[in-house]
Amino acid sequence: MTQDIIIIGSGIGGLTAGSLLAYYGYNTLICESHSIPGGAAHSFTRKGFRFDSGPSFYAGINPATDSLNPLQQVLTVLGESLETIPYDPVGEFHFPEGTFYAYQDNEQYGDEIAKMTPAGAREYRAFVKEMLSLYDGLKGIPPIELRSDWKILQVLIPKYVPALLQLLPKLPLINASVGQIRDKTVQDPWVKRLIDLECFLLSGLKAEGTIAPEVAFMLGERSRVGVEYPIGGSGAIVDALVRGLKRWGGELKLNAHVEQILVDGGKVTGVRLKNGETLTAPIVISNASVWDTYGKLLQPQDLPSSYRQKNLATPTIDSFMHLHLGLRAEGLENLKGHHVVVHDRNQDLTTPGNTCMISIPTVWDANLAPNGYHLIHAYTLEPYQGWQRDHHYQQQKQQRAKPLYDALEKIIPDLRDRATLELIGSPLTHAHYLRRYQGTYGPAADQGLFPSHKTPIAGLYRVGDSTLPGIGVPAVAASGILCAHQLVSPKTLKNL
Repeated sequence: MTQDIIIIGSGIGGLTAGSLLAYYGYNTLICESHSIPGGAAHSFTRKGFRFDSGPSFYAGINPATDSLNPLQQVLTVLGESLETIPYDPVGEFHFPEGTFYAYQDNEQYGDEIAKMTPAGAREYRAFVKEMLSLYDGLKGIPPIELRSDWKILQVLIPKYVPALLQLLPKLPLINASVGQIRDKTVQDPWVKRLIDLECFLLSGLKAEGTIAPEVAFMLGERSRVGVEYPIGGSGAIVDALVRGLKRWGGELKLNAHVEQILVDGGKVTGVRLKNGETLTAPIVISNASVWDTYGKLLQPQDLPSSYRQKNLATPTIDSFMHLHLGLRAEGLENLKGHHVVVHDRNQDLTTPGNTCMISIPTVWDANLAPNGYHLIHAYTLEPYQGWQRDHHYQQQKQQRAKPLYDALEKIIPDLRDRATLELIGSPLTHAHYLRRYQGTYGPAADQGLFPSHKTPIAGLYRVGDSTLPGIGVPAVAASGILCAHQLVSPKTLKNL
């Protein structure tokens, strides 16, 4: 059967685009290579522990709030919702200089920073004030209304003139990097490093490479609507999007590995699966990365040579080491759910193993583990180069997981004695299970200038973290909105 639209991959970008297009009436099919949907956001179970594979921090996904999180706005349109648990502080930061809490309220967070550097806290508040002025201009336009073509004017002018007028003075900040704004307000080196860390946690890049609107939204939404964890983990988000897709007539095909995008005369005609099956459609949307889409799924002759080479040369952020643990919970009643550990003040934050992110979601949702146990997901950057599945592989995994264990032992000193389950993932694991080029976290695009969702091939589009607006669950959901709306008239959007 011929589809209206075929989507390659069921990551958050593919699911948001696919479910919205099904809602708008398109006959939509999502082809997923693996047996589990969700891409980097999927959950998996081992011995009764339900682990998140990737994202673990969420803000603005409570359906009772008027959140501007693009993901939540898509779920609302689809008629789906999540059960969530709010929490505060957002996390516990462990720096070589000391430990402090990151609260969702920006004033309270500033008080914590003042314990480390009173002068720096004043500068940080000035930085936040500037970022929130941009947020105040942006928040009047719901992300679910956005599109990336000139027809955006047909949507915004009739409904959002006051918001546009408020945003007008802040237009120079929209294309600015966080680093540019930070350097105008902050001189304290420790606070500069903290802002680099916050950007790194959000986008995988430091302040110079992160666009201001992304952080402005994070700071504004974090304090306005709060942070929550979804009951059931990240897999619950995937399940809600899949329900929304199917509710509106869309289809998800698992174990359907797309081997090639079919192109004829400069137009897409469909896809061919690894099993030899051909599926036809006049529109194909790839949720694969830019490197996988242009380097594997298309033939070299399908694209202009200079365009193909330029996109394949997009720099990558490193991959990850992942550590998933199950451990006895007795005596750990006062644990916080999120931690960030920076080992060495003299090393860059992005040095592999120096910055370790830790999530303990059983602090909020005990049903993710057997009774009496916690589960932990810890991860840190790790380059893909130098990894191969040889007789040294297991030893190399243990060695490269040591910074994660060192970080965890600052929080749970007897961690190794408590652990009953250990899973170590390398960049090779990341590349294999997520079908990601070199297991990368995404593009290292300068100041967030990610490639567009459009391609030179008629009918072929892209979504995901290697398209605008970039890396992170809200940004990837926004990429799905932008791509879907490219195919829908503004008149249709009036029904939102």
